[in-house]
Amino acid sequence: MNRLSETGAGPVTGKPASVKAPLRLASLLCCGSILAGMPAMVAAQEAPAESQPAAPEAQAPRSNTIRTITVVGAERLEPTTILSYIRLRVGQEYTAVAADEALKDLSATELFANYAIRNDGGNVVITITENPVINRIVLEGNERLKPDKILPEIKLSPRQIFTRSKVRADVARIIELYKRQGRFAAKVEPKLVQLPQNRVDIVFEISEGPKSKVRQINILGNEKFSDGKLRGEMVTKQARLTSFFSSNTSYDPDRLAFDQQKLRQFYLTEGYADFRVVSAVAELTPDQKDFIITYVVEEGERYTFGDVKVDSQLRDFDSDVMSTQLPMQDGDFYNAKTVEDTVEQLTELAGRYGYAFADVQPRFNRDADNRKMNVTFVLREAPRVYVERVDINGNTLTQDKVIRREFRLAEGDAFNSLGVQRTTARINSLGYFQENFEVTQTEGSAPDRIILEANIEERPTGELQFSAGFSSIEQFILAGSIRQRNFRGRGQTIGLSVNYSQFSRSAQISFSDPYIFDRNISGGIDIYRRDFNSFNFTGNQRNTTFEQSTTGFSMRAGVPLTEYMSLIGSYTLNYEQVTLDENLFFSDLNGDGVRECDPLRAGRFLCDAIGNRLSSIVGLSLNYNSLNSRLRPTRGKTISLSSEFAGLGGDQRYIRLRGRAQQFWNVGNSGFIFSVLAEGGTIVPLQERPGAGVDDILLTDRFFLGEPQFRGYAIRGVGPRILTQTSQLDQFNRPVVDEDGNIQFFTARNQVRDDAIGGRNYYLGRAELEIPLGSGARELGLRPSIWADVGALWGVETPVLTVNPAGTQLTNDAGELLYSTPPAGGSCGSLNRTPTTSPTQPDGTPNCREIQGGSNIRELFLGNTPSPRITAGIGVNWNSPFGPFRIDFAQSIRSVEGDDERRFTFNVGTQF
Repeated sequence: MNRLSETGAGPVTGKPASVKAPLRLASLLCCGSILAGMPAMVAAQEAPAESQPAAPEAQAPRSNTIRTITVVGAERLEPTTILSYIRLRVGQEYTAVAADEALKDLSATELFANYAIRNDGGNVVITITENPVINRIVLEGNERLKPDKILPEIKLSPRQIFTRSKVRADVARIIELYKRQGRFAAKVEPKLVQLPQNRVDIVFEISEGPKSKVRQINILGNEKFSDGKLRGEMVTKQARLTSFFSSNTSYDPDRLAFDQQKLRQFYLTEGYADFRVVSAVAELTPDQKDFIITYVVEEGERYTFGDVKVDSQLRDFDSDVMSTQLPMQDGDFYNAKTVEDTVEQLTELAGRYGYAFADVQPRFNRDADNRKMNVTFVLREAPRVYVERVDINGNTLTQDKVIRREFRLAEGDAFNSLGVQRTTARINSLGYFQENFEVTQTEGSAPDRIILEANIEERPTGELQFSAGFSSIEQFILAGSIRQRNFRGRGQTIGLSVNYSQFSRSAQISFSDPYIFDRNISGGIDIYRRDFNSFNFTGNQRNTTFEQSTTGFSMRAGVPLTEYMSLIGSYTLNYEQVTLDENLFFSDLNGDGVRECDPLRAGRFLCDAIGNRLSSIVGLSLNYNSLNSRLRPTRGKTISLSSEFAGLGGDQRYIRLRGRAQQFWNVGNSGFIFSVLAEGGTIVPLQERPGAGVDDILLTDRFFLGEPQFRGYAIRGVGPRILTQTSQLDQFNRPVVDEDGNIQFFTARNQVRDDAIGGRNYYLGRAELEIPLGSGARELGLRPSIWADVGALWGVETPVLTVNPAGTQLTNDAGELLYSTPPAGGSCGSLNRTPTTSPTQPDGTPNCREIQGGSNIRELFLGNTPSPRITAGIGVNWNSPFGPFRIDFAQSIRSVEGDDERRFTFNVGTQF
């Protein structure tokens, strides 16, 4: 504005400017209508003094006949064009009335800032000053509404002719835009900055004001229900601290009308058939910041259902039988929602039998004396309808066959509304097209014919992602992937992904086709390499234990059994290499120079796991899926039963069985989504591994349970585990003993080594309620929820512990702790000794070797029980710009000794 203010600006009428500053258009706008219709004499008086034309003279001129008409002051417009706007013509008699009409005609064009007519003896002179050309439109003070939201909505634009009417309209339009945002105190002041060559800049100075909230909602006349109950039924909410994320606290006239309907619906569901809203008034507070809404209602009397029956005119439906199956009975409180649901169910039922346009109408007979509502559901006769044609429009990349094969109805089939609903759900689940896609129905060439149309809008299906993030599990994460979900428009999916973190690395190429060779058989293949560093925790310190590298591929093929059920077979071949860091976990146990896995350093369970092995796995799974969306379901269920057999070649022999079921409900129309999940699995070994305390299922093949599946626990925080405790040392590096001679060990969780060893069996259950937020929070992708989890992991063979330090301690003359008497069972009792390969010497004394340092070690085996662990908490999903974000606050309700609990967990940048 500084540069604009320095530019000279004069009045729009063309008067000389005495002050070089922007002109306020408010005063000019109010005078536009006066100028448009003023008589010629007045217009002449407002013209510049040095060029003021004479008004039509009152005295009789020397000649009243127009001989010539001359235009003075035209710059952009041709004089002939200007003359075409008026009705004065040469040869016509010149009168004051004709001159006034000409001035009105010029005003109506809105092309001139000033205009006047003078008659000089039959020579008529029209003096005009053209309106300036707009150089640019400037918005100032708009923070809540950006220019790209305002400029397309206004009429003025650069290189147009400036007119007052457009300025007035644009001011009103901008204020209306702010009112839609709930800012009723917004003010707009237009200013004009004149530039050389009859150009101007238009500046809209905007004072947005605060967002107008609903301060109070008052309800008068309600006796049966409290104000709070009725406010809860409304979409509009009172502005409170607890409604920070809600956008429904702003005033919206459309929402006011909708809330009246919501109140009526509520009372009708409670049986008050005579309810009405007498008035609904929204008053702006004196400070113009908030609104106070007042409803006046009449509740009326409560009704019950009377005689309820079905009157069917369709030959496939028996009225008496259907009447006995209605959800409402005589004496039940009247509920309009139940009536609507019954109409919908009867319509859907008729659609399943091919009556596409069956008309179901409820007839009401009100018995006001007895407060009864008699309802008759009339099913009007309609012809059976057949599908005449299926039209697909709007697809440019996706081939028609990709869409047609998802249709559950074909040309010539009897119409079925359930088939249309299922078709809509299947096409939506593809993810190739617009959200909320629906198959539309139009009448065909005959009354018994119908046309199904799929009017689609394609959206990009290619994905190229590079992300970096941090999680409480993987620390720093780098990931990149490229995927095309609709490859060549055939519905095929092809992808390449690479992931890298401190503890895992993977690369995978995948391809899948839901209809191989255009047959109803799905198939796919994955080729991958995965490097995983397992870990344990010593307190909060995460330590790498074994490294597992897996190279392999997996093939799968599936066939549908029914509309919702499919059978999928798979084959997987993996080559696994499990290694330990020899510098950390290997020792010369026998003194022969050969370094072997040291059970004292690594634990016997890790020493049992190392090696190379080949796994050949055949799998079979039975899946049921009736979800309304695979991306973000709100209703429906999914069930999966799977089995895997390892032993068709390879080194491993076992059977793995799993089951999983999940159900979603959309709770009413409130936006709440409730879901429950139950899953479990078991592994049955088909071979025996030698050795006491050695489980027949390798560590790398067992189940693990914890974050993120089981919230409230650390990763692998549930189930069998070994806690390795070290003895406390004094200043001479000797184990600390109590007065009874017992070694004192560190027992705090952050002072012990924690190794999860997995289990053969597990179960997991979950209940979750997703809470809807306002539109603003939904646009941010925020989805909070409350949840409860229950589960357990168990069934591993009890391992042989490395050291048992029980026994009687002995000291030398200096008081140094040397060894202890071997306890029952023949274990080595030295406080800093451990068994060697040969358990005893020839005389039966335990054969021990010294451990470096003075610490003793004690291992505890915990958590191997099916006893349920229960947690509950709150969480938030956020589709952040960095990638999916999940945060959970959990509280353990029931746990088992050894479980590793976590109250707060989060993941950013990746999904697990």
